[in-house]
Amino acid sequence: MKKVEEREKIRRAYYLEEKSCRQIALELGISRNTVRNALDDAVGRYTLRKPRPAMVLGQYKERIGELLMENDRLPKKQKYTSHRIYRQIHSEGYQGAESTVRHYIGIWRKEHIAMKKFLPLEFDPGMDAQVDWGEGVVIMGGESVIAQLFMIRLCYSDRMFVMAYPFQKQEAFLEGHVHAFHHLGGVPRRLTYDNLKTAVRRILEGRNREEQETFISFRSHYLFESNFCNPRQAHEKGKIENGVGFGRRNFLVPLPVVNSYEELNAHLLAACLEDDQRYVDGQTRTIHDMWQDEKPHILPLPEWDYACCVTRSVRVNPYSQVEFETNRYSVPADMPHRDLVLKAYPFRVDILHKDQVITSHRRSTGREQDVIEPMHYLPLLEQRPGAFEHAKPMRRWREQLPPIYEKLLAQLRAQGESMGKRNYGIREFLRVLKFHGEYPAHKVDEAVGLAMEYGCVHADGVQLCLHQLLNPENMTSSLNLAAHPVLEERLTDIGNQAIDLNRYEELLMSEGSVEND
Repeated sequence: MKKVEEREKIRRAYYLEEKSCRQIALELGISRNTVRNALDDAVGRYTLRKPRPAMVLGQYKERIGELLMENDRLPKKQKYTSHRIYRQIHSEGYQGAESTVRHYIGIWRKEHIAMKKFLPLEFDPGMDAQVDWGEGVVIMGGESVIAQLFMIRLCYSDRMFVMAYPFQKQEAFLEGHVHAFHHLGGVPRRLTYDNLKTAVRRILEGRNREEQETFISFRSHYLFESNFCNPRQAHEKGKIENGVGFGRRNFLVPLPVVNSYEELNAHLLAACLEDDQRYVDGQTRTIHDMWQDEKPHILPLPEWDYACCVTRSVRVNPYSQVEFETNRYSVPADMPHRDLVLKAYPFRVDILHKDQVITSHRRSTGREQDVIEPMHYLPLLEQRPGAFEHAKPMRRWREQLPPIYEKLLAQLRAQGESMGKRNYGIREFLRVLKFHGEYPAHKVDEAVGLAMEYGCVHADGVQLCLHQLLNPENMTSSLNLAAHPVLEERLTDIGNQAIDLNRYEELLMSEGSVEND
């Protein structure tokens, strides 16, 4: 019988059935002291069972404590776990069970790790903001991708800004600041970070840091003050620590389905704007209303934005490419200069000569990739049309072009064969492709279709159709001859008249008479 049920039975027998303590003890087979205890307290006293000593641990208790204390000096992801401690002392001679070790570790931690206590904080408007990176899973291009989330949060109003990048490199870190400053309406006077490698080169004593030169230059441009947390003290920037989890749970659930980072960042910006209407716990006004009070105290933006890029000197290889981070980016094949400058932004790569941008590419996050602009190779292909079929730039481009281009190429080649000109079709096709450098791609596609429909299958015909599409006010309409039967009859005779060759004899005779005169 359970103790609570026995206690209830005793109390009912005594108070309701009016039995004596002696009689109850005899009936239940218990002592009269037990009966009296039940009558004194219906609930019963709470007793803590005395912990049984772990005799088998013995001398290993001190060793376990040493290993647990050592955890404070180890990297976050390389600390001793309970299992690893068990294996360590087992190798030193311990013969007991792993469960005993785990039980003792739990007791040790309760005794040695005091509950952390925090102070409620209050911030002045425009003074402080906190910055951190987070991660979030999204569906991009049909695949699961881990996006790196740059996050900043104003400490007074709690206004947030989140932007996704494919990596946490310094150029992304700085560009995230620039977009955040524009979103927040200015620059907070002090920004708090943990010890990010993109900002901190070396941790010195206390809160002193040797900062990255690029970060110092960026900070000087926007005139804010940087503040760094102590190592492994994330609570010192608790607002953004909580903000990372909040943003992930509220901005990325359900998983966003997007095609690009541009689309993902548009989604995140909309989520941030929607969050402005939220009431933070303990506040009677929305985030947006609090931000309106804070905005006048924020530092104004400078006249121009900081260039958030990595700059490298590059050399053009024989394939008209420059290399950056193992990837190769094309430049115009007729470029006479070999030494150029490459500027890598988070999402694009600019290639320059003497401060003039020659070309731009979407930045590749892969390795050993060829990022090619086919237009760069057209002048070289015009000189070497025999390489047309196997040229990588052309093969890639032809896979992306509408099917009408393959029909155009086939007809142009047939024309060349009929004229006995082997490379005529390829050269005319290359002339058509060059229009993509001057006109919108969809207009060129439409012009090719019109040229094929009109039967003017050559580059000049495509160009004429382009001019008609781009200047519709100058387009001529076809004449309906059915509405003009007389004109139609006369026109049918044009080109079919009988030729009188005697007229040429008269012409020769008239020229002779002029000479005699």
